[in-house]
Amino acid sequence: MTAEEARAAFLVWLAAERRASPATLRAYEGDLARFFAFLADHLGGLPDRAGLGGLALADLRAFLAQRAAAGASNATRARELAAIRTFFRYLARTGGPDCPALKLLATPKVRRPAPRALTVAETDRLVDEAETLTDEPWIAARDAALVLLLYGCGLRSAEALALRRRDAPLPGDDAPLRVRGKGAKEREVPVLPVVREGVARYLALCPHPLVPDSPLFRGARGGPLNDRLLRRAMERARRRLGLPERATPHSLRHSFATHLLASGADLRVIQALLGHASLSTTQRYTAVDETRLFEVWRAAHPRAKGA
Repeated sequence: MTAEEARAAFLVWLAAERRASPATLRAYEGDLARFFAFLADHLGGLPDRAGLGGLALADLRAFLAQRAAAGASNATRARELAAIRTFFRYLARTGGPDCPALKLLATPKVRRPAPRALTVAETDRLVDEAETLTDEPWIAARDAALVLLLYGCGLRSAEALALRRRDAPLPGDDAPLRVRGKGAKEREVPVLPVVREGVARYLALCPHPLVPDSPLFRGARGGPLNDRLLRRAMERARRRLGLPERATPHSLRHSFATHLLASGADLRVIQALLGHASLSTTQRYTAVDETRLFEVWRAAHPRAKGA
């Protein structure tokens, strides 16, 4: 089998077995295409599947060096290396080869920025006034319901937009919301009464027929609401309410986690609510909280000026 055939089989496996999203598939395809193009030039030809296992540490370091020289950031190179490692793990599980040199290669260090959460006051204003930001009542109710879901349940935009009519959390039902997150992993999220009431208001006003399997949130013409329209609605809210640029749909998820942490919620609980596979991802929110504590100290302490 050629290396290209192995790559094609790997992408099929990602889609069918791992249920990777289209965006993830595109990223893996591009990362491996760049790696294979480098190998073909660096080695004078692309090795076959068996030959891939003989790559040396120097070959892999040369690839990362070339990518750095081309302007790829540490984050980009770390992602590309993760794609290569996943590809070789797939090869090892399907008859080989493994690549021992990969185990010796250090991942480029990436400093992940702290999540950009809104303040409690900014979030309160958005939640309170979301239903006043457009003249069309049902669209205003839709936008308000989405804001409540994103902030009240900590959902990703894609998770909220993927909800079906049968998933709608409504008053009188205390059942948690079942959410399908990244990697098709499901989790259960508790739903506040105010969120259920907001969704019920939207459903009562929505002029489009909603059968159980249809998308819960609709665009103005009745089609499924997409992320671009959601971001446009948030841009409109920023302008009308004077909110900062960091006020995006995803910032509401960050605000959910940050405000829970500031109120004393356990980090493991926040991890489960957000659907993070790793606690280290959730721990980024501690940096946000510590930063805010320092800002409060600087503003309030009489000896803090100039510190």
